[in-house]
Amino acid sequence: MVDVQGTVADGFGPVRDAFAANFTRHGERGAAVVLYREGEKVVDLWGGTKTPDGADDFDGGEGSDGSEGPDGREESKSGHEPWTQDTAQVVRSVTKGVAAAVPLLLHQRGQLDLDGRVSAYWPEFKAAGKERVLVRHLLAHRTGVPVLDTPLTPDQAVDGISGPLAVAAQRPVWEPGTAHGYHAQTYSWLLGELVRRVTGRTIGRWIAEEIARPLGLDLWLGLPEEQRGRVGRIAAVEPPAAPASAGPRLRPKRSVAEAYQDPESLTRRAFAAITPVPDENDPAYLAAELPASGGVATAEALARFYAALIGPLPSARTLRSGGRLFAPATLTMARTEESAGPDQVLVVGTRFGLGYMLHGPACPLLGPGSFGHPGRGGSLAFADPEARIGFAYVANGMRRGVTADPRAQALVRAVRTSLATLEA
Repeated sequence: MVDVQGTVADGFGPVRDAFAANFTRHGERGAAVVLYREGEKVVDLWGGTKTPDGADDFDGGEGSDGSEGPDGREESKSGHEPWTQDTAQVVRSVTKGVAAAVPLLLHQRGQLDLDGRVSAYWPEFKAAGKERVLVRHLLAHRTGVPVLDTPLTPDQAVDGISGPLAVAAQRPVWEPGTAHGYHAQTYSWLLGELVRRVTGRTIGRWIAEEIARPLGLDLWLGLPEEQRGRVGRIAAVEPPAAPASAGPRLRPKRSVAEAYQDPESLTRRAFAAITPVPDENDPAYLAAELPASGGVATAEALARFYAALIGPLPSARTLRSGGRLFAPATLTMARTEESAGPDQVLVVGTRFGLGYMLHGPACPLLGPGSFGHPGRGGSLAFADPEARIGFAYVANGMRRGVTADPRAQALVRAVRTSLATLEA
């Protein structure tokens, strides 16, 4: 039994129950979930260990594995340091949702035209048939550059130079703007270089100065060395065997399974844009500014971030728009559908606004107006303006899957149940 720590406000007991059940039903190792409602924190839970023991190698794409020895700090009975309230975690593609706020805020401030051509800000990008790519195409995964003909090594991926050069030279695999497909890794260099060209700052620095510090967020794109001790280690874990009474387990559709197995598919090539698979526990990776997958954050920081997007956030200071990041028009743009239907990379049908995944069968969120982003392997963060919710779940035990982890979905259902009871 895992000792779940933290608090829930009256009416949100189902979230605590679901969080605790994840450790027994779904093999959770270490995790946290935080929920803001109307700008106030109503759920703050954590449990498990910072190191997912019994972890296996993960061959699915964005991560690595490993084990962590004692470092002199208090340890749990299992021999691993317990997850605490201030434990931060690599959140993989949840980072995309944080990074997407940057171009939207730049547009809100009149510094970036979402309907302008990327090459107007980054002239080298117009090479190889990309001269008509718009900024909104980049945000909505319509650029046609989810793969690299020559993958980058892990060292090249984080050097700040090789990635932008590679995506600028890459020929699109479909005519930009005519289809969409998840830019799993290349989103890092596409978005990061665009922001650098517009602002003269790296995207990690911009987030630190314009979002994280004003909001008081333990959130980094480019982890400072002095914060390493707070970060949990990620590793792959297998779910526990389902009881016989649960019936047959669902398996991925044949087309999806085949896409992940075929080394020539856009699916495999997109996730293999960095080859070999980088070690996401490596300090060099944590220090890099990779907006596709390299963010480090606490669940508190992510939930607070999404609460601030839809605001107002009463406890936030020094923010523009009275404690709210997105003006109403920007919020509308963020969650207005830009891409929908068959995803050329993920194979299933997906929906995207400007940088954010939208509620749908492939990525169920709280309701039709929700917007946010999952991380491959488990983590999830989103906002729902109608319910006035900012939600975040982070975990260190990575499961196979991209958009709808059963642990995150159990928590989302519990939030839905809690709200329905409160509003009845």
